[in-house]
Amino acid sequence: MKKKNLPVMVAVAALATGAAWWYWSNSTGGAAVAKVSPPVPVVLAKAVAQDMPVVLSAVGRAEAYETVTVKSRVDGQVASLQFTEGQHVRQGEELIRLDGNDFGLRLQQAEAALARDDAQLAKAKADTERYVALRARNFVSEEKVNEMRSNEAALTATRRADQAALELARSQLSYTSIRAPFAGVVGAKLVFPGGTVKANDTGLAVINRVQPLYVGFALPEKYLPRLRAAQAKADKAGLTVSVNLPGERQTTFTGKVRFVDNTVDAATGTILLKALFENRDEALMPGQFLNLTLNLDTLDNVVAVPSEAIQQGPDGAFVYVVEAEDKVAVRKIEVGASHAGATAVLKGVAADETVVVDGQLRLTPGAKVVAKKAAATPAATVAPAK
Repeated sequence: MKKKNLPVMVAVAALATGAAWWYWSNSTGGAAVAKVSPPVPVVLAKAVAQDMPVVLSAVGRAEAYETVTVKSRVDGQVASLQFTEGQHVRQGEELIRLDGNDFGLRLQQAEAALARDDAQLAKAKADTERYVALRARNFVSEEKVNEMRSNEAALTATRRADQAALELARSQLSYTSIRAPFAGVVGAKLVFPGGTVKANDTGLAVINRVQPLYVGFALPEKYLPRLRAAQAKADKAGLTVSVNLPGERQTTFTGKVRFVDNTVDAATGTILLKALFENRDEALMPGQFLNLTLNLDTLDNVVAVPSEAIQQGPDGAFVYVVEAEDKVAVRKIEVGASHAGATAVLKGVAADETVVVDGQLRLTPGAKVVAKKAAATPAATVAPAK
């Protein structure tokens, strides 16, 4: 019976020995691995000292510096259009001509009435002079002289009234030639030859002055104190504003704030501002939406790091800083302004220190790191670490 169990006992002993060897080898091997954990690959960058603008971003809309819907000052019929749609016009340039036959005839009537008045007034003056001479010789009474003088005064008043009627007729005739009130770009035709227009009612065309041009935008009321402080510092120079078209950040236009509204919109909690742009090449058009950046101030010679390096924890913002032997340490920081992918660090990091930009999820304090090549991105404002 004992001989039959001998092979089984040998097999069990062998299995126990193998299990013990496997446990010992794995446990010792794991400890060795823990002691020689490979460095964590991360993207690094150098903190640099630079000037950092303090900016606010908003969405604005371009507005014409001046805009007017041209209307006629007299009733009439359109005789001809003197402009083409989208044309640049000068101040005083003729745009539309109305049929002026009726007004020309009224002018002739007024001229004839004035000529009649001149003739009657000339006779009245001569009669007055003659009767004054006769009165000096006692041939006529003083009452007759006064009658002649009254007649002359009445004719003088009649002439003045007819002179005003002549000027009115001449003005109405001039109104049949409708001209641009200022230089700008004329829009689409709103009337055509043969159409009837009503005085101060029918729109004929729209003219926009686009050189210069306004960009209106709104900022939350919480920025009003900083805005006022920045205005006081800028003085007459005005706050600088930069805009670009959505999707075209390469092309930037620079202007100055020229208007801050005198009240906060109670419905939205925002305040309206307008910036003036020269727009000499007319790259901006009224009605366009624009990405806008308002420069409130500049932080001089502050430490800047890539914005991706900044992490948020229970105690606030922090970064991983590479110290001796390529080991990282956690640094609590005080964050300032951000601009163009970089953030100012007011406390916690010194210039030329190296920070971790990417790969923070695998890091713990004291972990060793190795630099890896960053993915292709737009040019940063801080230098990558080598």
